[in-house]
Amino acid sequence: MTTIGFIGLGIMGRPMAANLIAAGFDVVAYNRSPAALEAHVDKGGRRADDIAGAVRDADVVITMLPDSPDVIQVLTGPAGVFSHARSGSLIIDFSTIKPEVSVELADEGRRKGFRVLDAPVSGGEQGAIEGALSIMVGGDPADFAAAGDVFNALGKTIVHVGPSGSGQTVKAANQLIVAGTLELVAEALVFLQAHQVDTDAAVKVLSGGLAGSTVLTRKAAAMLAHDFRPGFRIELHDKDLGIVTEAARRAGVALPLGAVVAQLVGAVKAQGGGALDHSALFGLVEQLSGRTPTED
Repeated sequence: MTTIGFIGLGIMGRPMAANLIAAGFDVVAYNRSPAALEAHVDKGGRRADDIAGAVRDADVVITMLPDSPDVIQVLTGPAGVFSHARSGSLIIDFSTIKPEVSVELADEGRRKGFRVLDAPVSGGEQGAIEGALSIMVGGDPADFAAAGDVFNALGKTIVHVGPSGSGQTVKAANQLIVAGTLELVAEALVFLQAHQVDTDAAVKVLSGGLAGSTVLTRKAAAMLAHDFRPGFRIELHDKDLGIVTEAARRAGVALPLGAVVAQLVGAVKAQGGGALDHSALFGLVEQLSGRTPTED
């Protein structure tokens, strides 16, 4: 049985770890929140008291963390993975971080005898629960092949997109598209409501045409119900759009619409909505339109 050290049992990490357990892996997890560890044990996993305990005997180490500094600390810190995992271990970072940080971590990992992949995911909490994530992987092709059983337990669309850092670059593009689509779906729904259109019927027909998208299918009903319980938090999407705009600036690429959406996401966060789902862009469009949630 392959042993996996899993670090980071957040909204995405919890169901991912559960799917690995269901697939027959021995999953030893570490998380700062004891409640998440207890839920992990209830699913059949094992718990560790620290990072060293999670990775010491692991064949594969997985990290699923919020931001670049978190991944740097967990991998390279004195109590981290590179100091305590077995040489030759396969390390897969599913976090969404800066591409250049992934490159630096992969280089450092290789120098220390590890195989490192950056493998950010798309699909949100529901995709993680269903084991239907889209996984974009950067790193050595042989390491990508070696991780096949792990990826297959977590996702349905699994693609090696290039060398280290490439997974993060593709994920940045993904977050740009998702944010833009969320904003346009929100604007369309407010537009429909203002004209007293049956929004459920409208969403049904729009989903079947060229305007159809996973964002429209999964997020429209929650927007209309003002159900902004986090599947993916505004504060994380704000972080991701910062990665996009910084990378675009370095490459000399113009993202005029992306820059506007980044500002709108940042506005929701600034108004105290950082912990809400990114579909809370709908509320901002209502606010800008002078409409209240009770208006039809």
